[in-house]
Amino acid sequence: MVSVSRHYLDHNATSPLRPEARDAILGALDQVGNASSVHQEGRKARGTMDRARDAVAALCGASARDVIFTSGGTEANALALTPGLQVDGSPQPFTHLLVSSVEHVCVLEGHRFKTDCVLRINVDPSGLVSKDHLERLLQDIAEKGGRALVAIQAANNETGILQPIAELAMLVHRFGGLLHCDAVQIAGKLSLDHITAGADMLALSAHKIGGPQGVGALILRSGGISIADKMFRGGGQERGARAGTENVAGISGFGAAASACLTSLMENSAAMLQLRDQAQAYLLEAAPDAVVYGSGLARLPNTLAFSVPGLTAETALMGFDLGGVALSSGSACSSGKVKKSHVLEAMGVSNDMAACALRLSFGWTSTKADLEGFRAVLNKMVRQRKTSARAA
Repeated sequence: MVSVSRHYLDHNATSPLRPEARDAILGALDQVGNASSVHQEGRKARGTMDRARDAVAALCGASARDVIFTSGGTEANALALTPGLQVDGSPQPFTHLLVSSVEHVCVLEGHRFKTDCVLRINVDPSGLVSKDHLERLLQDIAEKGGRALVAIQAANNETGILQPIAELAMLVHRFGGLLHCDAVQIAGKLSLDHITAGADMLALSAHKIGGPQGVGALILRSGGISIADKMFRGGGQERGARAGTENVAGISGFGAAASACLTSLMENSAAMLQLRDQAQAYLLEAAPDAVVYGSGLARLPNTLAFSVPGLTAETALMGFDLGGVALSSGSACSSGKVKKSHVLEAMGVSNDMAACALRLSFGWTSTKADLEGFRAVLNKMVRQRKTSARAA
């Protein structure tokens, strides 16, 4: 059997473990000690975590004391999205949750508000949040004496489209609300400081930046925020925000990946952008009728989301995989189930085009060989599509 070279172009789903993270994990696994213990071994484990906390804080321009380690981005979002948030000097409770209609499913379904207290914010056909609709919702809630917690992604995981977080945060704050930002896809690709400026809370995930799976963080960037209704109780870990013995090895790997990302951010971002733009050129050369989602808008430098009419995602994914190219049809949380994207539906994309939607995403290991692998398989499938169309 002839082996096929593999080209991994699904970094938005998970990115390969960085060598710095691997070394940090192995070093932490060799340590003995619970980070909550006061003896020397425990203090050493605590020191390992503290260094990782500093690194994650540096990645997003926060203070180390505001980093709460979690089991991943999903838990970080669920921990933040609760009516039990408290803000020093502001006793008014949070009565409503507003979420953009293109949020990750863990935000749409994983929050802790009652269903009748949750409202969705419309997006325009380009996938950008409607500021007018958000303002109307905020004003209506404020006029009724309520207060809103708002959840808006920094970058969409399927399309890569960036939201104007700073501008949206100013609007939310004008009505006394807080803005939580799922920043999972931004980390390691663009400056978190710049893109998420104004957000009160951020969710991060280690495995999106070359860290281990099963580790994430909630960042409380605005001072005085605390969580009254904790999800896990029983211990004082994570400054009382999340009970349970910390995953020191995973956290150490997260910190090492964060440091590596920050050191090479500009270089890697430029390299990914070059690969993405060339992939888009190859796509439109092979299939001029292809639709690129987010084209002309600010979007992630590594992400290309597109549809080729007549080439369904289910068929295309199998063809790319057999040709040695790993792509996605959207969120990795739906892997194995090619179904209609709620993101494209919210943008008003037709069912026929949504059924053809694919996403490729470059990362820190991507090379020109990966790009050429994508091009070769794409050209083959487009030729087959044209042949089938003529035969019909």
